[in-house]
Amino acid sequence: MSPAALPSLSIAVGVVVERRKANSPWVDFVWRGIAVLPDEPSTQSWTVLREQDGTTLFYAGSASVDLYPSETARYRDNLASGSPSVWIVLSPSDGAWPYAIAAVTADPAEGEGFTEAADNLVEAVPMPEVLREAIESFIAEHHVEREFVKRKRRRADPEALARREHEGGQE
Repeated sequence: MSPAALPSLSIAVGVVVERRKANSPWVDFVWRGIAVLPDEPSTQSWTVLREQDGTTLFYAGSASVDLYPSETARYRDNLASGSPSVWIVLSPSDGAWPYAIAAVTADPAEGEGFTEAADNLVEAVPMPEVLREAIESFIAEHHVEREFVKRKRRRADPEALARREHEGGQE
């Protein structure tokens, strides 16, 4: 693995998941990530936090938000959005629980990319203040403004498009 592919900073977080009774003949429950805790609690994964009116909140487990110097512009845009978010990605699991934590990210493009797998559950949740401050510090330390360079198209070669004799069996 190249050094550029390794995160410069990994921030441990806890993930809270909601299971709500579905009003549907096809599924019993609707699952979704609802919060990120600013630290990694010492609680067992899939511990029930609260049960009320057909809704159960679970501490699903821990994950890490990995930050890369090459993505600081995206983190900066996320923080500048007015409502900074963290994306929780849950993927189907064959284990005791129907979903497992696949990722937690502060990069909006990466969060959107996880939606391409139709089975993933992806939720944007509010970013905890402690995480926002850590990301701001990371941006201040690692951000390098990159100039946008628009590619220039090459002019078409009219000879390359011309019909050639004996091509395709025609004379």
